[in-house]
Amino acid sequence: MPRALKIAPSILSADFTRLGEEVRRIEQAGADLIHFDVMDGHFVPNLSFGFPVLESVRKITALPLDVHLMIEEPGRYLEQFVRAGANSISVHAEVCEDISGIAYRMHQLGIHAAIAINPETEPTRVLDAAAHLDMILVMSVHPGFGGQGFIPESIGKLQAIRRELKRHGLEVDVEIDGGIKIDNIGLVAQAGANVFVSGSGIFGHRDYAEIIRQMREELQARSAGCTIGGDPEKSG
Repeated sequence: MPRALKIAPSILSADFTRLGEEVRRIEQAGADLIHFDVMDGHFVPNLSFGFPVLESVRKITALPLDVHLMIEEPGRYLEQFVRAGANSISVHAEVCEDISGIAYRMHQLGIHAAIAINPETEPTRVLDAAAHLDMILVMSVHPGFGGQGFIPESIGKLQAIRRELKRHGLEVDVEIDGGIKIDNIGLVAQAGANVFVSGSGIFGHRDYAEIIRQMREELQARSAGCTIGGDPEKSG
């Protein structure tokens, strides 16, 4: 079954003085998911937002909310993020000793389970538990701040992950987050990613619908074995 190619604008790059309008615009523009970067100032050297922002966005959109927890103790907060409206949650392998166990907890809560890995983390850290996951999130920048440049070595990591997933017959989404723009989205799709987080690559443009359309055209031209867009009820 072809993998769906999904575009996930990162709300961290939105204009928070008019967040409701921004959410409606990216929904109308054809986004498949909305990506939330939650930072605690400990695991990463920055702070972002928490439950209230997620709850507010949940009230105004039916799009799946893809929550990326860049925090030291993610297990403490899973239930609260689910209650706030998360459809999928990514926790970092670097702070998670029992990946299979936390994935089981997320599934029990009725959401998709994902594990994220930093640029310096080897794929084997997460591939050993891939059978329990819905998605693997590859960081292609050092987490904590938006607007960074894409790390080229991420291409090899995507290829290795997709190759191992295919070898074991696992239908697991591979999400890429960091420096994703129109000029490299096709390249990371060819390498094995099928979920694309883009912050300034979308919100830095005046016309969100046009840049998302261009991204889909690039994905259509450069990817194989995938379909464009996803079923909102199954995304995450």
